[in-house]
Amino acid sequence: MDIAVNLKDVSKRYDDFKLENLNICLESGYVLGLIGPNGAGKSTTIKLLLNHIKADSGQIEINGKSYDKSGPSIKNDIGFVLDQDHYYSHLTIRKIGRALSPFYTEWSQSKFESYIERFSLPFDKKISQLSKGMKMKFSLAIALSHNAKLLLMDEPTSGLDPIVRSELIEILSGVMLNDKKSIIFSTHITSDLDKIADYILLLNGGKTLLNEDKDALIERHAIVKGPKELSHEVSDHAIGIKKHKYGFEALTCDKNRFLNDSRLIFEKPTLDDIMLYYTKGESRC
Repeated sequence: MDIAVNLKDVSKRYDDFKLENLNICLESGYVLGLIGPNGAGKSTTIKLLLNHIKADSGQIEINGKSYDKSGPSIKNDIGFVLDQDHYYSHLTIRKIGRALSPFYTEWSQSKFESYIERFSLPFDKKISQLSKGMKMKFSLAIALSHNAKLLLMDEPTSGLDPIVRSELIEILSGVMLNDKKSIIFSTHITSDLDKIADYILLLNGGKTLLNEDKDALIERHAIVKGPKELSHEVSDHAIGIKKHKYGFEALTCDKNRFLNDSRLIFEKPTLDDIMLYYTKGESRC
């Protein structure tokens, strides 16, 4: 079993924030969805993985290598797509491709040109002239052109319209199917992870609330709805509960306890439901 990302008890402290005892073990060829509200620690995690900031404690390994011993080699293994411009905006796509090629030992110019054409990007347009969706595709083309084994994506679909978001997810699905890359996809748009994520890591205030297989996570939870008089029976086994004049709605991870009660209605939760209840409620799971 090849491990693409291995974080053990990683912590990072700031004056007003602390990422505490973060653990990630992601096998090669899988996608981890990193979710949580603003300020949860998602971007801090991505920066740690990119070595843009140093952990205060814990161990970080990418493909079995640490930055202390194999920094340049790790840089070659990682591609990144970030929710910000990080290329010279006055240069064209063609010129940036040429400028970046010497920095990667496995750069393939033919792959780069192939991806630019596949993503319908204009070679001779300046980065400043590209739409946000085009910039995301361009960053992805760069990442895929130097044989990166791990893709780190920080809010890549933020601010994109649904059609472009869907297209980007479709591209990533094809990459996973054909090239077996590993991906850590940080986003607050949880619906983007429905089609692509294998695992979910939920952070809130720097703490890990959930870290498990996505399908198993959804399967063991349920949205429960019913009349107000039953709310107290469910609340003791709920992550969170919302009461209204017609009854209540709750998220539980112990749905089998209530399945035989015909007065209750059960619905399959979305990742968004799970994130909202766990970050706003009081977890009992």
